[in-house]
Amino acid sequence: MNDTSSRIDVKVCTTPSRPRDQGHIYVRAQQGRWQRLRRRLGWGLMLLFLAGPWLSWNGRQAILLDWAQQRFHLFGITLWPQDLTLLALLLTVAAFALFFITTWLGRVWCGFLCPQTVWTFWFIWVEEKLEGSANRRRQRDRGPRNAAWLLRKGGKHLLWLLIGLLSGFTFVAYFTPATELAQGLLTLSAAPWPVFWVGLFALCTYLNAGWMRTIMCTHMCPYSRFQSAMFDANTLSAAYDAARGERRGPRSRHSDHRAQGLGDCIDCNLCVQVCPAGIDIRDGLQYECINCGACIDACDQTMQRMGYETGLVRYASENALAGGGPGRAHVRVWGYGVVTVVALILLVLAVAGRSTLALEVVRDRHQLYRETLNGDVENTFTLKLANRHQQPQRVVLSVEGLEQPDWHGPRQLILVPGEVTEVPISLSLRAQGQGARPIVFVARGAQDKARTESRFLMP
Repeated sequence: MNDTSSRIDVKVCTTPSRPRDQGHIYVRAQQGRWQRLRRRLGWGLMLLFLAGPWLSWNGRQAILLDWAQQRFHLFGITLWPQDLTLLALLLTVAAFALFFITTWLGRVWCGFLCPQTVWTFWFIWVEEKLEGSANRRRQRDRGPRNAAWLLRKGGKHLLWLLIGLLSGFTFVAYFTPATELAQGLLTLSAAPWPVFWVGLFALCTYLNAGWMRTIMCTHMCPYSRFQSAMFDANTLSAAYDAARGERRGPRSRHSDHRAQGLGDCIDCNLCVQVCPAGIDIRDGLQYECINCGACIDACDQTMQRMGYETGLVRYASENALAGGGPGRAHVRVWGYGVVTVVALILLVLAVAGRSTLALEVVRDRHQLYRETLNGDVENTFTLKLANRHQQPQRVVLSVEGLEQPDWHGPRQLILVPGEVTEVPISLSLRAQGQGARPIVFVARGAQDKARTESRFLMP
């Protein structure tokens, strides 16, 4: 543990004794419970992302955000532009869920679930497999540019580009049918725009995860900037227990470090070497920290080797480190949680109560009513019908509120999925009384029905 030649000192901020290798951070691989959890979540999310466009539901792509046809297919649900309220509710749930998680567990989203983090660690994993450990990578970059160096570097960047192409294709396949996109790319017959978007997202993936990495988090993502507004003294985050760790310093494994006036921190700098952002967690909370837990696993490993209690670096709140309990600010966690649950319930109810039929009634604006030669009063309407189901529907039209009116126009029709059909009809009735009568037009389908109020005008 005292072998300073194995250290990779990458602290970027303040300490001049920690050199940077021309700004590049050589992330050291780390094992531990938090890294196992992060890898399992990352690989699981990656597999879900890659498999999503190939899932099928009732003979069609299960998840297809079809901008050209202005409809979103999500398994058994098809959303149309008229369903923007559902999108607003979904965004509300996502926003308050993020506030709730951040106030409670800090930037756990950034460290374990964010696509930027998942892809970055994937690219780092490829880099380590092809170029070796962090020390070997640094030594090779400082050494001569020979054929072996070029082969390893070229292979790494080629594999990065292939991963970027796979990611770009998969992303575009959520907006364009996956089978059509794949056939078009393989036969060189794809339309220009899908090819452009696949190439653009492939390039962005390659640059973001391969080159920029945590620069995206610290300089481009707004989340790291406004997270302080959601943090309080009870928010859990990766933290260093300074009261236990100071004074730092190397020592023999079997010596009495307390008698030497030393804390538990042996100043091995492993927490810095494994950090993807290259920060020192011992300097306190920093906006670059993504709470990935790598420093915790590295420190626990060192504590076990030294025979000390683990948890010198751990997920802890400011109050917990100070020996206190939860304060009044903890109410914010419950508040965000309650709002998230309420918004989620509203979203579920809105989806469950959503009709697969839409009916709109438009009166003839040029003539309120007309009297026929036989003394009947006639009103003209245009019924606009939309089928929001994924299958064709046979619809039966009727009207309520009038006694045996004469219906002039189609009473039954078949609606194609996504089609908006205008049906002109007229109703005639023997003149009885004066003024307007409230009526209700009803469209009945095989699984649902729609009702819309209107008026029948009399002389």
